Amino acid sequence: MKKMSVGEFKTNFSEVIEKVKAGEKIAVTFGKKKQVIGYFIPESGQEKPKRKLGILEGKATAVFSDDFKMTEEEFINL
Repeated sequence: MKKMSVGEFKTNFSEVIEKVKAGEKIAVTFGKKKQVIGYFIPESGQEKPKRKLGILEGKATAVFSDDFKMTEEEFINL
């Protein structure tokens, strides 16, 4: 993993983004002690695993829409 200071990172931002897109991991450091304050790593191209339902696995399914909302009345009646 390559390390670079905040100043280097700011100066070479476009190049850093291209390196990360190519699969390289980069740690950003700050201060005299060059303490790592963050990492830039490529986003995994793999799909996240689906959540398991525990003891109900294979017996039931659950689907949550992106716009899932519960009214206050529904919440109180649980």
